[in-house]
Amino acid sequence: MSKAFVTENDNADADDAQDEQPDVLPASVKNYMTPHGFATLQEELHQLFSEERPKVVEIVSWAAGNGDRSENGDYLYGKKRLREIDRRIRYLMKRLENAEVVDPKKQQGLERIFFGATVTYARASDDSENTVTIVGVDEAEAEGGKISWLSPLAKALMKAQVGDSVTCRTPAGAEQIEIIDIRYILPV
Repeated sequence: MSKAFVTENDNADADDAQDEQPDVLPASVKNYMTPHGFATLQEELHQLFSEERPKVVEIVSWAAGNGDRSENGDYLYGKKRLREIDRRIRYLMKRLENAEVVDPKKQQGLERIFFGATVTYARASDDSENTVTIVGVDEAEAEGGKISWLSPLAKALMKAQVGDSVTCRTPAGAEQIEIIDIRYILPV
């Protein structure tokens, strides 16, 4: 194929806009994080910026010197990976800049459920006990028992105390939940 018909798009603004990560926080809501979650995002940012990005830049520079870039897999893949890294770096910088770190150890009113609480609750429907920790949006992982403070379950649990029964609205319908225990020690 003639070089006249091949365009190389180094800045790839169209790709960036298309693949940009959606912001899961509504515009008026603060980005609360635990100190551990904040440190984890900082560590990822540092690793991407200081280690991974320089390695990919070196590969792209080497591949660019090899001649025809339109058929150079190392160059094309490297440029794509560089855009992914830059996109993630921008996302992390924005999240960290807007983060409000809340240390669960310094919470007031430890008898109630607030951000950072580890809560054990029982479902009225089947008496199964579950334990969840209420954390920031960027820290949430269902498999680890960490739920976002914006999730329906966390919203239902907020401000409740041991012995309270709350209603959680789920897609399957309303569900009664009884609070069994509240702790403010974050699992790592």
